[in-house]
Amino acid sequence: MTSSWITTPISTDILRGALDVEHTARGLLPHRLPAWARAQNTDGQLAMVEAQPAGVRLAVRTQATVVELDTLPTRYIYPGLPSRPDGVYDLLVEGQLAGQASVTGGDTVTIDMTTGTTERRSGPPGTLRFTGLPDRMKDIEIWLPHNETTELVALRTDAPVTPTPQQGRRVWLHHGSSISQGSNATSPTATWPALAASFGDVDLVNLGFGGSALLDPFTARSMRDTPADLISVKIGINLVNTDVMRLRAFASAVHGFLDIIREGHPSTPLLVVSPIYCPIHEDTPGPGAFDLAALSAGQVRFRATGDPAERASGKLTLGVIRDELARITAQRATRDPHLHYLDGLDLYDKTDFAEMPLPDELHPDTATHRRIAERFAKQAFTADGLFCGT
Repeated sequence: MTSSWITTPISTDILRGALDVEHTARGLLPHRLPAWARAQNTDGQLAMVEAQPAGVRLAVRTQATVVELDTLPTRYIYPGLPSRPDGVYDLLVEGQLAGQASVTGGDTVTIDMTTGTTERRSGPPGTLRFTGLPDRMKDIEIWLPHNETTELVALRTDAPVTPTPQQGRRVWLHHGSSISQGSNATSPTATWPALAASFGDVDLVNLGFGGSALLDPFTARSMRDTPADLISVKIGINLVNTDVMRLRAFASAVHGFLDIIREGHPSTPLLVVSPIYCPIHEDTPGPGAFDLAALSAGQVRFRATGDPAERASGKLTLGVIRDELARITAQRATRDPHLHYLDGLDLYDKTDFAEMPLPDELHPDTATHRRIAERFAKQAFTADGLFCGT
């Protein structure tokens, strides 16, 4: 252990990608929704995932060769389901991955999905340690786990740190589902939005909420109030697999969501993205459910429980949503030249599924996250892309 540690207070000056922070008894908890929006939410699923810091990172400039970070993770245990791996922290030096680590300890929350009961147990903080960093002034980032609630306790280095200066990059604000949050990606910089942001040389604010991209007005208002140069909303899969609305409500809710965003960003490039290919919900409505046969074999897979005939009564499928989003976007674009539509099948389609299937029938793996990111970056961030051609 070094004898000359410098402890730097963890503050919003060195934290990027969070919309809010909560000062807890043990540290600093990043949030991806502001406090007023969290107060309007009654869903435990959203409360859990918005506190999982997808896209949130510490960004400092330093000559340090050793960095330690004390954190307190919260891990969720679901009896009967395979254990989830510990969250991964990615260390970037000048934008390049230079180390990965996880921490021990932390709190656990056990959720019994058959009874709905929860039990919370407290544990101690853990410590990350990155050594052998280049002995020169450099910009480093520590990306927090995209799928694990993380309280930040202490940052120590063997040389002073200052906040990384703003680089003048455009801010990309993105909202979507668990796929956008990064489900099944192996680390926070391997999620498709993080990769696409790197390819496009933009600063990411990721509002991908697992199971919770449900056109909530408080999410739209949060986006309205967040400074951004580019905005995208990926809509669809959660609306099908939660079965929360019918076609009549969906069209109105999409208009309302976009209207609210436009109140704060009247001419910001705004990209509406429809769902990627997902066979279980292409033509079959939700709700989605666990595949019990797979669970009995120790695997997690999802299935659709609806009936394709129910589309006639307004139940949503991915095919229905793509058609409706294309229609709504085309209609609005006649008076909003900065609004664009991207078909999710241009990011991942039936042919891709045959080559790189979704492991649990719903979420892409790390390699597929990269493919989606490459295609999104090409569609959105290139010189003639949807974001840059406005």
